[in-house]
Amino acid sequence: MNKIVFELFIWVMKVSIWAIGKTDEKYLEEGINKYLKRLKHYTQISYEEFKDVKAAQLPTETLKREAEMVLSKLKSEDILVLLDEKGQSYDSVQFGAYLEKMQVQSTKSLIFLIGGAYGHHELIRDRANHLISLSKMTFSHQMVRLFLVEQIYRGYTIIKNEKYHNI
Repeated sequence: MNKIVFELFIWVMKVSIWAIGKTDEKYLEEGINKYLKRLKHYTQISYEEFKDVKAAQLPTETLKREAEMVLSKLKSEDILVLLDEKGQSYDSVQFGAYLEKMQVQSTKSLIFLIGGAYGHHELIRDRANHLISLSKMTFSHQMVRLFLVEQIYRGYTIIKNEKYHNI
């Protein structure tokens, strides 16, 4: 495959990071923006924060409202990956291979969803194509945003065999 066709092929997949709630820490926003800017060299990338829904009396009702908000934006062809403590764990090389596999399978839209404080509702879990865990440890849903965008960047540098990732 010639280089021009290969570059076009890779550019087809759009990677999106969706997060419930706003990031209120400036240092996290700066880190997220740093890696989003770097990622534009490798893929189409977008980052979107959904407004917090008004908290209901029960966490399950809050989760349901969040789920309905997200589901209203999803398209049937979108591949939805939830960040979840019960998800599959990858090391960075394996995660890079996962990103590459999604590209090779001609995935047009790969969406990573970071839930709010209570996680994800069953409606979202039922729609998800895959669940991943960044660690067995628990992190704030705000910090996970930075960790995820950095790992996506790292994954692309691994795919391209660049020096960012030391093996």
